[in-house]
Amino acid sequence: MPLQVSDYSWQQTNAAVFISVPLRGVCVRDADVFCTESYLKVNCPPFLFEVFLYAPIDDENSKAKIGNDTIVFTLYKKEAAMWETLSVSGVDKETMQRIREKSILQAQERAKEAMEAKAAARREDQKYTLNVMMKIEEDERKKIEDIKESERIKATKELEAWKEHQRRAEEQKGIQRKEKLHQEKLTAEEKKKLKSKSHTRNSAPRSLATKGRNSENMFFEKLKENSIPAPRSASSIKINFTPRVFPTALRESQVAEEEEWLHKQAEAQRAMNTDIPELSDLKEEEKNPEWLKDKGNKLFATENYLAALNAYNLAIRLNNKIPLLYLNRAACHLKLKNLHKAIEDSSKALELLTPPVAENANARVKAHVRRGTAFCQLELYIEGLQDYEAALKIDPSNKIVQNDTEKIRNIIQGTELKS
Repeated sequence: MPLQVSDYSWQQTNAAVFISVPLRGVCVRDADVFCTESYLKVNCPPFLFEVFLYAPIDDENSKAKIGNDTIVFTLYKKEAAMWETLSVSGVDKETMQRIREKSILQAQERAKEAMEAKAAARREDQKYTLNVMMKIEEDERKKIEDIKESERIKATKELEAWKEHQRRAEEQKGIQRKEKLHQEKLTAEEKKKLKSKSHTRNSAPRSLATKGRNSENMFFEKLKENSIPAPRSASSIKINFTPRVFPTALRESQVAEEEEWLHKQAEAQRAMNTDIPELSDLKEEEKNPEWLKDKGNKLFATENYLAALNAYNLAIRLNNKIPLLYLNRAACHLKLKNLHKAIEDSSKALELLTPPVAENANARVKAHVRRGTAFCQLELYIEGLQDYEAALKIDPSNKIVQNDTEKIRNIIQGTELKS
């Protein structure tokens, strides 16, 4: 049998209703949400949340935001008015069953209409797509035909130009052939004339010319022998090798990594020794957590957040049971954007602010607001909304917290920009 969720919270305006349904320990993203104008149901085994609304709502524009362990609903009223209650009172089981069946029939009819509209839109899209594709194919076909025609014309022109070039080349070769034959004919006649003249001039004896050629050959051979260089003298080259520094290969050495690790360890040790001095080195007033808290408050007022953080750290080291120290340190972390640390310090302050009484109400409001602010800056708006709602339960008349809570709801529903 499902467990009915009864620890939900709701708020309203003239135009809308805001419902926050906690579902702890289960995956709310698997929840089944069903909503009509007069009925709202959330089924997330083993939990069941069901409400028969006081007045009709605009279920088409209403929204649901699913977060960690919580579902936040924003339901817009059809008529602007303040509801006396969230659910209709005095409804018997038969009326409840009749409302459920009517809501299911309305949802089925609406789903059927949506499916028919979707199918009609799909058919229109297919028809439009087919027409567009046919037009694209026709344009492509025409483009291809134009390209073929232009290529054919280009090839025809190139062929005609090549034929003309070949014809001119043949004509040029014929002219050159005729000129060559004419030149050869003239050359043969001139050679014949020169041969007859040289025969009469070269009748002198050839013995002197032969002797001169022999002496010239001997001179060149001797000159060639004198130009050959002598062999080189023998010598030795000394080679020195660089001595090895590491016992292992350089590619396997880890000396650089070891030195870097030792350097980082020394730096961390020096930083720790300077950040947290020994208690024996402190002055008497510096050993008082209240004095350190006041000093941190003054530094925070001058926007020296790092110095204020150091003062609160030392005060907490001296006394870790004062909730205001964690609360003030959470404010420093918020200014320095240390959001996770701000959440931890706010949670620790809430643990120490027990039991919840009127004297620590203001401090509990601050703790919830600062933790909610850190969650929102981390974009965890569901968790942030829970902390702001907890702060409103403690101080319902706080206008600033009311305005911030409304802004977070609008961000969750997507109606306001994140800031």
